[in-house]
Amino acid sequence: MDVAKKLCFSLLLVVLLVHYGNSTTKKKETTMGDRVSQLMDWSSRKSVIRLNGDKFRMYLKSTPRNYSVVLMLTALQPQRQCAVCKQANDEFTIIANSWRYSNQFSNKLFFAMVDFDEGQDVFSSLKLNSAPVFIHFPAKGKPKKGDTMDIHRVGFAAEQLSKFIAERTDIQIRIFRPPNYSGTLALVLLFSLIAGLLYLKRNNLEFLYNKTSWAIAALSIIFAMTSGQMWNHIRGPPFMHKNQQGQVAYIHGSSQGQFIVETYIVIILNAAICVGMVLLNEAQHMKADAGKKRIMALIGLGTVAFFFSLLLSVFRSKYQGYPYSFLIK
Repeated sequence: MDVAKKLCFSLLLVVLLVHYGNSTTKKKETTMGDRVSQLMDWSSRKSVIRLNGDKFRMYLKSTPRNYSVVLMLTALQPQRQCAVCKQANDEFTIIANSWRYSNQFSNKLFFAMVDFDEGQDVFSSLKLNSAPVFIHFPAKGKPKKGDTMDIHRVGFAAEQLSKFIAERTDIQIRIFRPPNYSGTLALVLLFSLIAGLLYLKRNNLEFLYNKTSWAIAALSIIFAMTSGQMWNHIRGPPFMHKNQQGQVAYIHGSSQGQFIVETYIVIILNAAICVGMVLLNEAQHMKADAGKKRIMALIGLGTVAFFFSLLLSVFRSKYQGYPYSFLIK
């Protein structure tokens, strides 16, 4: 009888343990399903989900997870004086909207943000004291070193974020930027101005045969195209970049990107080289003595050499490892 009682007790204990294990598993699965449903509901309302400390721990730290989250930690309040946080937030919103309205949108990837004033404990738990920061939380395991985007090296443009996400999740996101009609409006105003000028000067159109005017117009178009103005119009990069230490970068460190101010610098350098070439060419045709012609030629030569060296230096900073330099490294 004692053996039978022990056997019955053991069977009852096994049944209870199996039932408890099944209940726990079912509870975990239900909890994960609820989290996914809640994230999908938030994403349907707004592409970037705002989290505080409690929501961060519930949706990004708790396990199990079958979804990835790209988290932006930022400080958007004016008193925080984060100059680049607004630009980073705009780029992050662009890629989140591109994912939300794409055909491949699913519950495998979400975009979220934590503002410093809404989740200081999140910054403390991640040991962060600067913003903005982009971290990928994978579906399995904890974020590794490669899951933090190096914005100091590649910037934070939506295209760079898309490349970073593709490397971590194998999800390709095509960027759709909102239409910008400022260029179209400027073009319409320019043509209206030209049409008005031609109408007012309809009885005196000799200026149309002025070679200098046509040369300046042609060079202006060439400078705009070779400096990357069309790339700026398509990609919409930031004006410049300022890191957490307050250092301002005017030249993008990668050959895959550029800043708006960088195109202005390239235009000035190209224009200066062109001026130097004009001085060299005109020196021999000017009506002056040989000494003045020589001085003008030397000024032109020095201008070409100096500004070409600066232009080559900019090229070297963008294409790391380029072996050639001239005057300035």
